[in-house]
Amino acid sequence: MSTCKQFNRQVLALAIGAMLAAGAVHAQDASTQATPSADQSKPKAAETKSAQTLDQVVVSGNSTSGGIKRIDASYSITTATRDQIKELNPISVSDLLKVSPGVYPESSGGQTGANIEVAGFPSDSGAPFVTLQMNGSPLFPKWDYFTDAMFRLDDTIDRVEALQGGPSVLYGNGQPGLIANFILREGTGTPSGDVGLTYGSEGMVRLDGFYGFPIGKDSGWYGSIGGFWRRSDGVRDPQFAADKGGQLTATLSHDLQHGSIMFYARDLKDKNQFVTDTPILNPAPGKFSAYPGFSPLTGTFGSNADRHQFFETTPCFTAGCSPGGINVDMANGQGGDVHMLGGNLDLAFDNGWALSDKFIFVAGNMDTSAFFSTGANPTSLSGFISDTSASFGLPSNLTATATYTNGKPANMNENVTVQNPEYIHKRIQSVSNEFHLSKELFEGNTLTFGNYTAVFSEHHSEANGSNQLLQAKNNPNPIVVNLSDGTNTYALTDSRGTFWNSQPQSWMAFNERWHATTTAFFLADEWNIGKWRLDGGMRIQHDDIGGSFQNTTSGDLDNNPYTVYNNNAEYLTNSYQHISGSRSAPSWTVGANYALSKNMSVYGRVNDGVFLPSFDDMVNLQKPPTEKIHNMEVGFKYQAPWIFADISAYRRLFHGVPYSIMLSSGQVNLVYGSVTKGLNAQVTVTPFEHFSVALSGNYMDGHYSGYDSCVPYVGQDGSNLCSSINGKRLDRQPKLQYRLTPSYTMPTSWGSMKFWVTYEHMGDRYGDQLQQQPLGSYYALSFGAIANIGQNWQLTLRGTNMTNQIGITEGNARLFGFASGGGVILARSIEGREVNFQAKYKF
Repeated sequence: MSTCKQFNRQVLALAIGAMLAAGAVHAQDASTQATPSADQSKPKAAETKSAQTLDQVVVSGNSTSGGIKRIDASYSITTATRDQIKELNPISVSDLLKVSPGVYPESSGGQTGANIEVAGFPSDSGAPFVTLQMNGSPLFPKWDYFTDAMFRLDDTIDRVEALQGGPSVLYGNGQPGLIANFILREGTGTPSGDVGLTYGSEGMVRLDGFYGFPIGKDSGWYGSIGGFWRRSDGVRDPQFAADKGGQLTATLSHDLQHGSIMFYARDLKDKNQFVTDTPILNPAPGKFSAYPGFSPLTGTFGSNADRHQFFETTPCFTAGCSPGGINVDMANGQGGDVHMLGGNLDLAFDNGWALSDKFIFVAGNMDTSAFFSTGANPTSLSGFISDTSASFGLPSNLTATATYTNGKPANMNENVTVQNPEYIHKRIQSVSNEFHLSKELFEGNTLTFGNYTAVFSEHHSEANGSNQLLQAKNNPNPIVVNLSDGTNTYALTDSRGTFWNSQPQSWMAFNERWHATTTAFFLADEWNIGKWRLDGGMRIQHDDIGGSFQNTTSGDLDNNPYTVYNNNAEYLTNSYQHISGSRSAPSWTVGANYALSKNMSVYGRVNDGVFLPSFDDMVNLQKPPTEKIHNMEVGFKYQAPWIFADISAYRRLFHGVPYSIMLSSGQVNLVYGSVTKGLNAQVTVTPFEHFSVALSGNYMDGHYSGYDSCVPYVGQDGSNLCSSINGKRLDRQPKLQYRLTPSYTMPTSWGSMKFWVTYEHMGDRYGDQLQQQPLGSYYALSFGAIANIGQNWQLTLRGTNMTNQIGITEGNARLFGFASGGGVILARSIEGREVNFQAKYKF
């Protein structure tokens, strides 16, 4: 254990003791509530309230100037204030999205790169049906794996609004799934702010700060600046900093006679370890336990021994020459070096006209240096040498020697694994603008015309052709293997334990450039008639995509037959293929809300959305289909002093879902659909003063449809099999998931204390579309405690996965079909226990 971790755990122990002592001393002094801190925002057209009230104004998913109250919205939207975000104990941006019922972030890979499932949206991996927004602007117009890595949570976020389906098909990039709109904290009429210092049990130290202030006297201008810096060894300690970096955000806003204008800038420079599938014992379907030498909760393939990599990428054709390549530091992880600049203009005039405009510019690098699973389960070192030398066509009578990269001899009987170290470079750039022009046609009826335009580009290259032979244990050593016949020496791996597969694969070398334009026009109408609120709209979107990708070939990189490891490597050639395409598609929605009383309403909505192809679709499928989504939902909202309830039922139909499978015979493309029905629920009950119980959950029954043919896949024994996916459950999505949080607030004479515990249940799932990889179910237990001391001090203690549960989020993602062999599976579990303590001063 590192000195830093020992120190941090001692600090945490003292913090826990201090909080418990404070609670014991002051438990019976409860007579008054804590005075709110002086976080006094400037007046707004849409003043926010507590997130658990139907009177709260929301700005996402509607075109109304200033937003609408939740009780009036004909759709379900989940909100969380800055304080509530803290109480949700999110370990990352993606993990926070579970605040919306039916959203399942697979928070097992670290701070970034999570697969995010939205109930009833068949996505398989990544997060195609999730759009992250900043102040109403999509961070990137098209889905890509890096979206959740583009920013981090900190005290510059005022609140989040998460909307599933509903009218979101009209606005922004037309996302039919989930929109998570992160709204920035702005300057204040009175100078105010906070600074916090956090220590974590995983060797983490973090500094947060925010300051809001008026600019000049009575000028109507306000500014703010804030952000964070932190360093962490990580729950999965790779022997170097797992997470290191920070973020800085500034805003500038101004009150106008008929509205407001604000600008914001955000800069992120952060490095985060990305964790891939690891070996886990799988004695029975859906049952998992620790693999010897590798904890599913804290284990990682990262180590000082395999931190520095060299990828051979460029051949040389002279005997004895050294191929060209690149040096890669795996400590860079999956991070981001991203810059954002945006602005919002909102105007409402007395003659019924209103105007809104939102723009955002995003540019930067979203690189990844990480290990990825090759799909092969661990085997003995001697077995690996025998199988691999045969696959390379070497004689069977060779004598093998194996050493670690430090020169010490390796044990031929130890278990080893083959991992794929990758370097992925993504350079992104995007500018988008959304314009709304509204006019009240007559009392209660407002018509809005709008346009969304985005111009964006991406350069995507990968150097990931080699595999690396590693010990099948935490923080492994690479293994170097040489074979000899007494005269000649055959290098099965290079000096870093890396080698190329005996058969070329198309993903070994990769370089592509893309540019695209999205233009959409929409018309929406909102009509208030007594207790009714009706709304509807249509959108037409047109996408133009163009790009090129570099061709590859395979061969010997160094013209040396004895360096076996690179005799059949794949590398880029000086030729390109060019791809372009354009298509248009409509979307529409109709909704109605009826107010049964001031605190109760019912609603219904129907919409048709589309999901137009992304860059990867253009490469993999050449002529990808347009996915069409039909969503129907009804809901009920109710609030009383003792209860808050927001419950909705839905039915979701998909058509034209593409999927690609790589088999030994080549790539197989499928197009299918799905049918899903389900129920989302958010309920908070307050049976007596200061105590509440919150329930957020989802029941989903979703199945594949529309593909009657036999779907090919590779079995665990390597044979080619096939089966139908019709009627199979949507993969990776639980039928039942819920989170139950009892909390108690204890007012005291010096402030207040709040305690809460969250029990999270994730139902059984399958890791593949054929239901051959059962992932089982799991639960996680987290806790939190906050002490507000006077008007200035706040102490927070939080912990996640306190019982160290193994929770499998994905099976072997490189296999389609069976994944477990010999009682072992390559899979990924949620992280083990983590506890952190923060001391914050508010001023």
